Amino acid sequence: MRHYNQLVSLVSFSSLFMLISSIAVLLIVVSGIIFMLTSENSYGISLSSSSLTLKPAGSVPTSSSSINKVDKIVPSDSSTTNSSSSPVLLLHGHSNLLLKSKGLDQVFKSSRSVKTKRISKQERIEADLARARASIREAAARSRNLTSTLPDSDYIPRGPIYRNPQAFHRSYLEMEKVFKIFVYEEGEPPMFHSGICKSIYSTEGLFIHEMEKKNPYRTKDPNKAHVYFLPFSVVMMVEYLYVPGSHEINPIGRTVIDYISVISSKYPYWNQSLGADHFMLSCHDWGPRTSAFVPQLFNNGIRVLCNANTSEGFNPSKDASFPEIHLRTGEITGLIGGHSPSRRPIVAFFAGRLHGQIRSLLLEQWKDKDREVQVYDQLPDGVSYSEMLKKSRFCLCPSGYEVASPRIVEAIYAECVPVLISDHYIPPFSDVLNWKSFSVQIPVRDIPNIKTILMGISQRQYIRMQRRVKQVQRHFVVNAPPKRFDVFHMIIHSIWLRRLNIRIHEL
Repeated sequence: MRHYNQLVSLVSFSSLFMLISSIAVLLIVVSGIIFMLTSENSYGISLSSSSLTLKPAGSVPTSSSSINKVDKIVPSDSSTTNSSSSPVLLLHGHSNLLLKSKGLDQVFKSSRSVKTKRISKQERIEADLARARASIREAAARSRNLTSTLPDSDYIPRGPIYRNPQAFHRSYLEMEKVFKIFVYEEGEPPMFHSGICKSIYSTEGLFIHEMEKKNPYRTKDPNKAHVYFLPFSVVMMVEYLYVPGSHEINPIGRTVIDYISVISSKYPYWNQSLGADHFMLSCHDWGPRTSAFVPQLFNNGIRVLCNANTSEGFNPSKDASFPEIHLRTGEITGLIGGHSPSRRPIVAFFAGRLHGQIRSLLLEQWKDKDREVQVYDQLPDGVSYSEMLKKSRFCLCPSGYEVASPRIVEAIYAECVPVLISDHYIPPFSDVLNWKSFSVQIPVRDIPNIKTILMGISQRQYIRMQRRVKQVQRHFVVNAPPKRFDVFHMIIHSIWLRRLNIRIHEL
């Protein structure tokens, strides 16, 4: 019995020793795996505008205002030539912007298992955008003529009205494929989620209404969005908050401050990018001033503005110019089309009331002075404004108190070559359209020389320009529902380009 007990004790001791040894081995293996993951391969992805860099996952932002880093890819020049180096925002230099697949899925292998690093929502979004950038850049590099070679059953961009038809077409197709916009639901009509569609500010109201509907770009999931729309209408705020004659817009500014406070407290997205992937849209003259009440919106956000004045803080690398369209009835019926070049006896035409210094100079210099350059502050009774546009070769589009003018689109609709008279104005869709090919741009100082400048354009060159005006019409036409390449989609494309021009990544 004593030997039996000793044998049992020995067996128990041996079993215990084997168990302890197994646990020790297991701990060593686990420790080795943990060491390998934490010491060698545990990195967060950090993208800069010049290279792909890796930062330790333990990096902590130095302040609450720098939760995420935003890299801005700024154009290297302002060339206006039709080439791959033209100021399409993402086509300037940055050949190493391609996101490498090794940086996306880091695979850690041991003798027994494979572990894959989880990719964050932000990394997936930036990876999609990086692939789009690479595709657009490749298309631009392959461009050999002024016609896109990409297949499209609806429309093929071609001709000198585009800076780079191939790059634009590829960018547009990439936008249709991946671009998603989240519209914040906070706020009540009429100052939010609504707008006027029958006025000089109609493009603001029409865009807001289209974004409220189901469309290919809108997503209900904010985690899938590339940009976030702030759906307030400055026009409606002026209507309901501004006291006429007070020249006081603080109530409007406070409303925007409160709105940003609400959405930044409820959602993480504003704080993640400091507003860089958020956009507002305004056709009112006070749109820029309204955005200035929120410094991050003014300095970081994408501001889509009719009043695209570089002397007042408009930044073409992050802000987008969109057209001011005066729809008196809300419809464009009867506005499109004009006479042939041979049936346009008037060299230049303008009619409009005194509204700012530039118009004052124009009226002072040309009103009742020349039968070929017809300038009016008020048309005579019985004379049709639209018919005068259609009978004129060139339509004068001077800025008013602010730089934007609905006369630009009125001229395009009437197939009259627009003459932009302004300083510091960025015309709509300038990163895609080559305005010099279908318009004349005259500095304010040259108002006395208008006739000389226009008469210096040969008949052959004028006919080419007028033909291009007809071609570019499709990008300014309002459709209900919207159609591909029309003004709604061109506005979306301008926002898409600005989003491509930044990278947001976690530190």
